Amino acid sequence: MPAFTDRLKSTPQYEVQDSQALSTPSLLIYTEMIEANISAALRMMNGDASRWRPHLKTAKLGYTMRRLVARGVKTAKCATTLELVAAIDSGMEDVVVAFPLMGPNAARVREIAAAHPERRISTLVEGVDQLDEWRTSTVGVFVDLNSGMNRTGMAEEHFEEVRGFIDQVQKAGLRFCGLHHYDGHIKNTDPSAAAVAREGYSRLVELIAYLKRSGIEVKEVVTSGTPAMPHALSFAPFAEGGFVHRVSPGTIVYNDRSSLQELPDCGFVPAALVLSTVVSRPLENRVTCDAGHKAVSVDAGVPTCDVMGWPGLMGLKPSEEHLPIEVRSGETPSRGELLYLLPAHVCPTVNNFDKAVLVRRGMVEGVVPVTARGREVFVAGSQWHATTCNSRRGPSPSS
Repeated sequence: MPAFTDRLKSTPQYEVQDSQALSTPSLLIYTEMIEANISAALRMMNGDASRWRPHLKTAKLGYTMRRLVARGVKTAKCATTLELVAAIDSGMEDVVVAFPLMGPNAARVREIAAAHPERRISTLVEGVDQLDEWRTSTVGVFVDLNSGMNRTGMAEEHFEEVRGFIDQVQKAGLRFCGLHHYDGHIKNTDPSAAAVAREGYSRLVELIAYLKRSGIEVKEVVTSGTPAMPHALSFAPFAEGGFVHRVSPGTIVYNDRSSLQELPDCGFVPAALVLSTVVSRPLENRVTCDAGHKAVSVDAGVPTCDVMGWPGLMGLKPSEEHLPIEVRSGETPSRGELLYLLPAHVCPTVNNFDKAVLVRRGMVEGVVPVTARGREVFVAGSQWHATTCNSRRGPSPSS
């Protein structure tokens, strides 16, 4: 099958009518493609929407969060207080702030939880020194485990240490929600990915059995971003363990070059592109467009994106506003020509934009806020209080 980047001219659903009227760079969100991606994810979960706890760092838009809720996905993860507010405002019923919050950030989560007692809000903890942040609050806690990514979490193989810490959580009067095992180091481009994932899941199931013998019930286990999701969903002990198991991929609502390489045969399609204009032709074999790293994120390396429908173009190192592109084969775009860019990493790319252009069947349907872009700004205990994202929310989507 040809790469998505080679198929734009044969897939007219990505072409925007009257695109010359759009300012560039613009973030294009294709609403039918979001629906297709949600459907593809739910097929992998055998139609069980409760199995999915998507990380909203990708979705960002209230529009997209509400589409997830409309399709039955009402549990989520997030990393910031603004994402938490947006999730609640969009109708999510159960949200884990999957970040080790402390100080004023923890105080803000306590405040949000107190204002929404009808929602289940929880967070991650990994040490006794974090427990005081959540005492006397309604916020539940997941114990964060280090699955091998070595970013956060307790050593997963230290069963006694984990049991002792959960004892401290319960003695502190906190609501123990379960275990968080994020195996973000799993990459399907590695031939050993499936075996490494299963090894981690087997160790996790052994830990849960050990805790059960110690009198500790684990009610929920959250694993797996986008690459590891298929391995977790096919791991039979998760479905037979007497606990709720959820996966937490977020990228798949929009997809990008990396996720499509990781999950090439699962029915996922690009739902977010950046529209850019060729503004210069400094060399015979080079053009420059207006989508530098303040538009398309550079964190996944160079090239930062693929040019849809132009397989002979290769993006070079961008600067803030400029993206030089080498013409390696084929025709050369003219100045003023519009290019549709597929990001290598969509999550921070979405976060680069204040607004997104919704596209349905090739037509601009509206311009909506990137609701949870950035972070709330607040000073705990003062009149400089956090603001909600209600004023940033776009129109409700059609069902």
